[in-house]
Amino acid sequence: MEAYKQALRDYIKKDYKQMYREKGGIFPYGFLTPGSASYADVLWDWDSYFSNVALRQILAETGDDPREARPYERGCILNWLSFADADGYIPIVVDRRSDPASLRPADIYRENMHKPVLAQHAAFLVKQEGGSAEWLRRDFEKLKAFIGCYMDHHRHKETGLYYWQTDKMIGVDNDPCTFYRPDGSSASIYLNCLMVKELEAMAYLCERLGNGEAAALYSGERERLILSIREHCYDERDGFFYSVDLNLRPVDFSHGEYYHKGMPRHWSCLIQRIDVWSGFMALWAGVATKEQAERTAARYREDQTFRCQAGVRTLSAQEKMYRVVPSSNPSCWLGPVWIIANYLTFRGLLRYGFMEDARELCEKTIRLLGRDVQRHGVLHEYYSPDDGEPVINPGFQNWNMLVLNMLRWYEGKPVIEEF
Repeated sequence: MEAYKQALRDYIKKDYKQMYREKGGIFPYGFLTPGSASYADVLWDWDSYFSNVALRQILAETGDDPREARPYERGCILNWLSFADADGYIPIVVDRRSDPASLRPADIYRENMHKPVLAQHAAFLVKQEGGSAEWLRRDFEKLKAFIGCYMDHHRHKETGLYYWQTDKMIGVDNDPCTFYRPDGSSASIYLNCLMVKELEAMAYLCERLGNGEAAALYSGERERLILSIREHCYDERDGFFYSVDLNLRPVDFSHGEYYHKGMPRHWSCLIQRIDVWSGFMALWAGVATKEQAERTAARYREDQTFRCQAGVRTLSAQEKMYRVVPSSNPSCWLGPVWIIANYLTFRGLLRYGFMEDARELCEKTIRLLGRDVQRHGVLHEYYSPDDGEPVINPGFQNWNMLVLNMLRWYEGKPVIEEF
């Protein structure tokens, strides 16, 4: 373990600045990129946020001046807001050579957009820098429009849950709850947990900018969303949080519908009992009640489903769709271990006090990545669950660097946490 920890520290300290990219092309500001040849000069949505959480931990450990990183950190957010209009649409990924006209689809309300992590990213930096949000004030209306676009056009009225418009670029690329499903049908637990944290971040930012009324609005929306997730996504039978299917026929008797009229449906969605790792995000987002958290944490301990040598399988080994293969566009989330899944599950376990489980997952992650660095000199995008072998994309940095945050916790040292 000590050798792995040292190997990781040496690698991360040496290579972390490879995530820095200068302004130019379509980008008015510098930014952070996931690293590796596959993502050499692109800005991604949730990648840039969690990369930044790792970067702050790196800077705290190395003692390097955070002012050097600040233009790249803030630049991620300011670049995104530079691509936004009053309608709130922000793209998911942008390449330096992108044509500005290509950033917006023909119908922005029928396509996915930037995941709800932008306010979290901004709030993380504001909090890290002592609470000053003045650098956001000029473009803050665009951030509010972004959240408003989600609330007005990506939310299901009957359940109050947020849903994907399509199965494209959803972050957990081929999650079978969404992948190849009908458009507008998937109220993803992953998406809804991100939105809980995003609304919390918006409330914080509004407070920092002196708008208490708006802060109260976002806080209220957050509480309502938590109740919706508990009602519709938590399964009492399995003790786990799932995505839900919204693809139901409307209750409409205007054209007769004799065989439905006698007893119309009284449910507004159908739970998708597909064991996907993102159910653990309900712990990370603080959605679960104490009892729900205990049952959800118990699912982490199941070797036949999620728990494995390398950490957390992204899809249960018992699912028929389970598969571990190298794949790009979409990347494979049908079982391989991704460090972001390990990290968010780890943080959720910690949040609810499951310290032994968190420690075990932390150890597995350190061993997995430490061994990779020792053997190959780089980290990879994702890993085989049962033997820890790298699967694809050597040189991938991104949220893999969060292993340092986990390592610091393991050693009982101060830890940088996401917002």
